[in-house]
Amino acid sequence: MFFSNTVRGRLTRESVMFSTLRLAAFINMFALFSVCTFLVWNGLPAISWEFLTQPPSRAMTAGGIWPCIVGTALLAIGALVISFPLGVASAVYLHEYAGQSRFAKYIRLGVNNLAGVPSIVFGLFGMSFFVIYCGLGISLLSGVLTLAVLTLPVIIGTAEEALRQVPMTYREASFALGATQGQTIARVVLPAALPGMLTGAILGLARAAGETAAIMFTAVVFFTKKDVDSLFSPVMALSNHMYVLATSGTDIDKTMPLQYGTALVLIVLVLGMNLLAIVLRDRLQNRNW
Repeated sequence: MFFSNTVRGRLTRESVMFSTLRLAAFINMFALFSVCTFLVWNGLPAISWEFLTQPPSRAMTAGGIWPCIVGTALLAIGALVISFPLGVASAVYLHEYAGQSRFAKYIRLGVNNLAGVPSIVFGLFGMSFFVIYCGLGISLLSGVLTLAVLTLPVIIGTAEEALRQVPMTYREASFALGATQGQTIARVVLPAALPGMLTGAILGLARAAGETAAIMFTAVVFFTKKDVDSLFSPVMALSNHMYVLATSGTDIDKTMPLQYGTALVLIVLVLGMNLLAIVLRDRLQNRNW
C-alpha cells in the first residue's frame, strides 16, 4: 500500500512538472507567433521591389532600405569572420591546454561576466578604443571589431562546451597511433566538435545582426546614399534605421509602415542567415557520423 502511494505521488509530481513545462513552452511559442504575426500584418504592405532595392528618400519618408540591408549583412558577417576563429582558438587553449588551472578559471570567469554585459557598454568601448584611440573613425571596420568583441564570449563558451562533448577515447586513440597533441586537436577533436561550435556561431550571428547600441557610436550614420566602398566607410543598418525612424524622423506617422517593413526584413534576414548556418552545421554533423 505504501509503495503504491509513493509511486502514485511520484507520477503526480511528474505529471505536474511536465504540464508546467508544456505551458511554459506554449506561452513562449504563442508570444513568438504573436510578434511575428503582428510584424507580418503591418510590415508586409510596405514590402516592394523598390523598398528592397532603393535607398531612403524624401527625408526618410519614402524610398527603400537597400543600404541598411547591405550594412547589416556586412557588419554581422564581418564580426563572425573575426570572432569565430578567435573564439575557437581561445576555447581550444582553455579546454585542451589550460585545463582546470587557476589561470583558466579566472579567464572563464571573465568570459562569463562579459557575456552578460549590456551591449551599450561594448558600444562605448568601441567608440573610445576603435573610433578615437585607434583612429578608425565611424566606419564599417570599427563596427565589425566592436561586434566581434561583443559576440566573442558567446562563441568561446559554446566552443568550449562542444570540445567537452568530444569523447576522451577519440584523443586516446589518436595518441596511441603516435599523433601529437596538436595533430590530435587539428585532425580529430576540432572536426568532431565543429558542428557544436557552429551553434555558437549561429547565436553570435543573430545577436550581431540585431544589435543597435553597439554600432550606434561606431559604425552607422543617420543616412547615406553612397555604397560601402571600403572598410573605413560608415554604413547604415536595419536596427539603427528603425530607431531613427521611430525617434528622429520628420513625420513619425508617415514612416510607421517603413518601420514595420524594416523590422520584417531584419527578422527575415536574420532567419535566413541562421538557416544557412544550421544547414551547414547539420551537413558537417552528418559527415562526421
